[in-house]
Amino acid sequence: MNQLHLFLPCAAGVEDFLADEVQRITGAERVYKARAGVSLQASWRDALQLNLHSRLAQRVLVRLWHGGYRSEQDLYNAASEVAWEIWFTPKQTIKVEITAQHSPLTSLNFAALKIKDAVCDRFRAKRGERPSVDTTWPDVRLYAHLTTDTVTLYIDTSGEPLFKRGWREDKGDAPLKETLAAAMIAATGWNGATAASLDDIDPLYDPCCGSGTVAIEAAQMALRIAPGLNRRFAFEKLLPYQSHVWQGLRDQAVQAERVWPEGHAPIVFGSDVSFRMVDFAQRNAERAGVAHALDLRGGDALQRMPPTTRPGVLLLNPPYGERIAAAGVAGQNAAERARQRAPRTFTVGARTAPAPAEPHGRESAQMSDGADASEFFERLAAHWKGHYAGWTAWLLTPDLKLPGRMRFKESRRVPLWNGPIECRLFRFDLQARQPRPATPQ
Repeated sequence: MNQLHLFLPCAAGVEDFLADEVQRITGAERVYKARAGVSLQASWRDALQLNLHSRLAQRVLVRLWHGGYRSEQDLYNAASEVAWEIWFTPKQTIKVEITAQHSPLTSLNFAALKIKDAVCDRFRAKRGERPSVDTTWPDVRLYAHLTTDTVTLYIDTSGEPLFKRGWREDKGDAPLKETLAAAMIAATGWNGATAASLDDIDPLYDPCCGSGTVAIEAAQMALRIAPGLNRRFAFEKLLPYQSHVWQGLRDQAVQAERVWPEGHAPIVFGSDVSFRMVDFAQRNAERAGVAHALDLRGGDALQRMPPTTRPGVLLLNPPYGERIAAAGVAGQNAAERARQRAPRTFTVGARTAPAPAEPHGRESAQMSDGADASEFFERLAAHWKGHYAGWTAWLLTPDLKLPGRMRFKESRRVPLWNGPIECRLFRFDLQARQPRPATPQ
């Protein structure tokens, strides 16, 4: 178990940040980047560490087979060669999940069935009995990925996706995933995790915080709290698992946390126009163990003043077309006008379509569409210019024209995907508004 081939899938655009994180956690000399994931040679202990500490990976997979295929029978043959019996027993339930890119096979369901049959047939031959299938809460998840001519088989060590940290119980209609929030923070270069002391950490403020995802992720990073401490993992049901090893890793993680001095001022700040969402965020922060490091308040993003005299980082997932938004006063007015004008739409790239049943990624209460969204952003930009000189603002949006509407020139743009939506994280270096020259008399 010391020469495992691990693959960690992630959202597109996060590969560079994840590679750096994996090297920091494992000390691996070589981490290989691919689209939407990274791979490395590592040990079983490294796999446990990555599940415990990674904020950016979606899950940790162990690659067990890779090779060519042309038909479903080739998939059966490949799965038959894997020594599944060293990973789990026939007493445990399984589920086979399959993904494909340009596969020539006509039915992925049939392909998954052939892999499942191979696993069960091997167990019957080796152990005299076969595992059962449970598609809802399986003990063991097996993954197959097909390309045009290759198949890769994995066993999952994570179980529930790693963005499920174990602390979120209160949420809005479409909460931002914790892994994306962590990627946004990583992209800013915020020094919460690397600063030598709490006093050296730059303030971080999310003025549209929803149920607190960005603020809580940032606070946990600053306090060096491992994201996987409050949850269970699939590897706990696999045969290589040893409880004393896992407990030792957990103990080390707890010992590495920063000690919070009594009476120390908060280092991360959040606000939201919806007091209901602020209440959700507060309860989530308490479960995440960071309530003492956060200052969460209600308030309109167009009216809130800087939470500290020291400039820091503004980081937010603001309102845009297809998303529910914490748009404050402008958003409330925009919502009413939008409802009176036309049915709501959402925009993906240059295409327009009816809004989905569940919006993507926003956690708050008001609507903002079309020209009225421009009103909100113009007022937000004016508010920042007037009151946030010296701060660095980062906005995640799919709208490439947003900086122009805000009359800002971005100093950086980072491609990130919010689920199926291709976005950009824009950086704006805020400067004080220059007074107009006096008019000659």
